[in-house]
Amino acid sequence: MTAFADLHHADEPLLLPNAWDHASAAALATGGFRAIGTTSLGVAAAAGVPDGASATRDETLRLALALGTEPFLLSVDAESGFSDDPDEVAEFARELAAVGAVGINLEDGLGSAARHAAKITAVKSAAPGLFVNARTDTYWLRDGDGDGDRRETLDRLDAYQQAGADGVFVPGLTDPAEITTLVGHLDVPLNILYSPTGPTVAHLIDLGVRRISLGSLLYRRALGAALETLADVRAGRPPHGAVPTYADVQAFSGCQSPVGQRETGDTASWRADW
Repeated sequence: MTAFADLHHADEPLLLPNAWDHASAAALATGGFRAIGTTSLGVAAAAGVPDGASATRDETLRLALALGTEPFLLSVDAESGFSDDPDEVAEFARELAAVGAVGINLEDGLGSAARHAAKITAVKSAAPGLFVNARTDTYWLRDGDGDGDRRETLDRLDAYQQAGADGVFVPGLTDPAEITTLVGHLDVPLNILYSPTGPTVAHLIDLGVRRISLGSLLYRRALGAALETLADVRAGRPPHGAVPTYADVQAFSGCQSPVGQRETGDTASWRADW
């Protein structure tokens, strides 16, 4: 079992923050997180293209190349693998592993479960050490309809487990009873997407969830903070909230700037927020 897989079976479940560039990943690493994921929405938005449109293969690989040698374990959100061809998805996974990624998140987009299972099998063959987190979108892309969603979710997750998935991911699922049902049914760790309106992290842990992802939440919060700061400045108010200094951000890329070191800011306060 790899070090990343071990984190799914440790005493404490894996809380996985998601970065969208080198600076955000480096900032998250200062919080002591042993593993960091990427967010496909952040990568796509930075490139000016829609998320989930298989348009960011190159950008995703470049980000993995930038982060794969950093001192944390990297899991990459690869949408649906950027192809319907299992062999092409497997080749992309092999490239991710070659640059240092230890995990890959693959979503089914409610497409063919058999095709998604074939992608999982192909990835495990091409990159056996890569932790495959198989995502189903039964709760993410459609309104819940009770037993129908539950039955389809179980069928899809069974297929993905049998195909070799190391873990499974059901974003959009927040009902504690449904989560408990899945935990009791599965042979692999269950990943749930944290929702501010759903169960707390502590509650998810009590339910048996082994991996809790933040998805695009941090990226969207960062955009919100930028807009709030602009509104404060425009209104003549001092911006509120913790702010890394220029030198802090330079340090994320291994740089130390004499100019940045002269800037002021409460570095300790924003890091203490962890």
